[in-house]
Amino acid sequence: MAKKHKSRTILIKLLSTAGTGWFYTISRPRTSPKLSLIKFDPREKEYYLRRLKSND
Repeated sequence: MAKKHKSRTILIKLLSTAGTGWFYTISRPRTSPKLSLIKFDPREKEYYLRRLKSND
């Protein structure tokens, strides 16, 4: 039986650095570098940096 191939894109979860627990999901290519985006956090009503959630 053939081995299952990995997808070219993955879904990632970007958490707000404000610590409110608000997150943003995005699809990115598997081979691209890690993302950091500035997005609006509705709980704080300001723009905050969103970083990739680590699995630690």
